[in-house]
Amino acid sequence: MIAVEVPVDPLRNAATRFAALSAVFDSATRRYLLDRCLTVGWQCLEVGGGGGSIASWLSERVGAAGRVLVTDIDTRFLEALKSPNLDVLRHDITRDPLPEGVFDLVHTRMVLIHLPSRNDVLQRLAAALRPGGWLVCEEFDSVSIPPDPAVSPGEVVLKTHHAMGRLNDVRGVDRRCGRLLFERFRALGLADLGAEGHMYMVQPDSQIATLLRASYERRRSAMIDAGYITDEEFDRDLARAAAADFMMPSPIMWTVWGRRP
Repeated sequence: MIAVEVPVDPLRNAATRFAALSAVFDSATRRYLLDRCLTVGWQCLEVGGGGGSIASWLSERVGAAGRVLVTDIDTRFLEALKSPNLDVLRHDITRDPLPEGVFDLVHTRMVLIHLPSRNDVLQRLAAALRPGGWLVCEEFDSVSIPPDPAVSPGEVVLKTHHAMGRLNDVRGVDRRCGRLLFERFRALGLADLGAEGHMYMVQPDSQIATLLRASYERRRSAMIDAGYITDEEFDRDLARAAAADFMMPSPIMWTVWGRRP
């Protein structure tokens, strides 16, 4: 039987990924930002706003006296945000101008990992802070704790997961980005540094499983065209990931913070 690939609808796939990201990570993101004493009147920058859940929440927290600027290279999912203190800007953080010295908080999540010029971007983000302002970045480390049946016999190694890692390497994705952030923040001269990592055991029907499945599907054609995996192997892996006994550790989400002196 020949497997037939069903084309992925980019908008639907993005909506699925953004919803899963929000469901899995927003509560922790809100906690980290509140721990930085986020309050009414702050000027905030959300880079790579994605589905807009954090930008919308920030606009509520800072109130009418504050301001939120949310940017992305594709703002289709942000244009529905309607708040008088929230501005949406189509913006490429690697090259478009960014105001300096004006923000109390700059936040990114799952942005730097995709940028070859991530160190330069970090410098620009730090420069956008006013003295005393906070930079908070959240990024995956998908290398440090891979699935390993020798450690936990129930863990499953998906060929598709490895194929996605190979494809990301070729595309310049830094799969250790989250783990390396703390040292990069230190090199920027930021004060009051901190870092925490958290992860999940992926199970069928969980939101983190939905996120990973959407990531696989988004890259399906590219992985197959590169010869990293076949149609049959991809379909077999997705079926295995839906089995009741499936389990694998998720990437580590590192949250790192620092304050401009």
